[in-house]
Amino acid sequence: MTGTVLATEISPEEYLRRIRTSAVYNVAKVTPLDAAPRLSQRLRQHVWFKREDLQPIHSFKIRGAYQRMTGLDSQALALGVVAASAGNHAQGVAWAARELGTSATIVVPETTPEIKQSAIRSMGATLEVFGDTYDDAYHHASEIATRTGREFIHPYDHPATIIGQGTIGLEIFNQIQNADIVFVPVGGGGLIAGVAAVIKQLSPNTKVIGVEADDADAMTQSMRTGERVALSYVGSFADGCAVKKVGEETFRLSQMFVDDMMTVSSDEICAAIKDVFEEHRALPEPAGALAVAGLTKWARTASPGQNAIAIISGANLNFDRLHFIAERTATGSGREMVLSIQIPEQAGSFVRLCHAIGKRNLTEFNYRFGDSTNATVFAGISVSGPADADALKHGLSKAKFHYSDLTQDETAKLHIRHLVGGRNPDPTPERIFRVDFPERAGALAAFLDQLGSRWNISLFHYRNHGADRGRALVGFQVPTETTTDFDQFTVCQPFPMREVTESPAIQEFLTHKNQYAI
Repeated sequence: MTGTVLATEISPEEYLRRIRTSAVYNVAKVTPLDAAPRLSQRLRQHVWFKREDLQPIHSFKIRGAYQRMTGLDSQALALGVVAASAGNHAQGVAWAARELGTSATIVVPETTPEIKQSAIRSMGATLEVFGDTYDDAYHHASEIATRTGREFIHPYDHPATIIGQGTIGLEIFNQIQNADIVFVPVGGGGLIAGVAAVIKQLSPNTKVIGVEADDADAMTQSMRTGERVALSYVGSFADGCAVKKVGEETFRLSQMFVDDMMTVSSDEICAAIKDVFEEHRALPEPAGALAVAGLTKWARTASPGQNAIAIISGANLNFDRLHFIAERTATGSGREMVLSIQIPEQAGSFVRLCHAIGKRNLTEFNYRFGDSTNATVFAGISVSGPADADALKHGLSKAKFHYSDLTQDETAKLHIRHLVGGRNPDPTPERIFRVDFPERAGALAAFLDQLGSRWNISLFHYRNHGADRGRALVGFQVPTETTTDFDQFTVCQPFPMREVTESPAIQEFLTHKNQYAI
């Protein structure tokens, strides 16, 4: 996708002037800067949440969309507008179109949560669902705009959009003049470009930190290399920030004003959602909690007592994602360890293991008889923090239990915890893959059709996690003489296939021969 080409670059001073005179408050409101006392005490910082989830569309996107559309002339408004979005920008455009008396055609990818699609329709916009990614929707919307002559409203890479989002930075400055650090979620860069342009001009000593999901880190990579990087693949758990390439103008401003970038995992995002809920009984969407996750990660090594602000950018969360979020909050906050533990298959072993675990809560405990020598247990164990985790591991080692720490092993948490006890007795070589595919009606059947029947499927595990991507663990029996053909088969698949045959979790629970002995 292309960025916005400017005839002349707008100076930072001019951005600040336009932000101060923005029209966004015709539809948006000044959102509160709420203290987070629980998190402040735990992190030993003074934590504040900028509550953009309280906007009329439960997202900051109403600001940039309205500011952009107020600049259209009467002829453009009469024709109507076109937009592409993963959901929140679309709601902003639909709301602005209704306020300005024009029509809007919105294109969203098929992975857009239903709560966002319903909201767009309820505002009177024409909704088209197209493609699996934002980029698919973007190109389709661009074609519609070219064909009809309608104005395309870019979600982030336009000065007017940046100006609208920048009003958040002005509000933060007016609400707290002694902020030490501000954390901003980053997708295409419109929000951080506007916020940073304000904060760094009015309060140069305040640091502005961008936060991205670790599997959608286009701005992080771009800032590191000094040029815009196009990602070949983006994860979409934080769908509101799942962008392959940041904007041209947003990148220019970020290079000028953003102090640093950081990434967080899906587990850390889930933990942040829980933190927000416990503070204010609010449920941000994954992208909306990015900044909170970044603040929490930063606080682990930061000097205490700083005024730290996280922008909660949106709260359009599909209810069926809550199960996945709840499952991951403990590991994301460092309050749960996931371990595989080997114990002798003999009387008294379980009792001895329980003594080694101590009074910690077991969140999960999976076991199945394997052979008469050793047993392997998959266990989730509550810990109070890093020191307690180290103490647990020391206790297990002292009791002479062999264990593997799988807390950061995505395959273990997605699949193995539901498959414990399944070793394949057939000696035919087996290769195991994680495969992601769009989660929508008929997607699983289409995925199975693509797999074909040339190689025997020796393992298949799929579970609907309430996310926008379906995730399967698939094992294939691959005779040695067909290895080359099989490798070509995996490359040609339309779905990303990542081999995990050598993953510790796979080796310990699913391979033909157990590699450990006690």
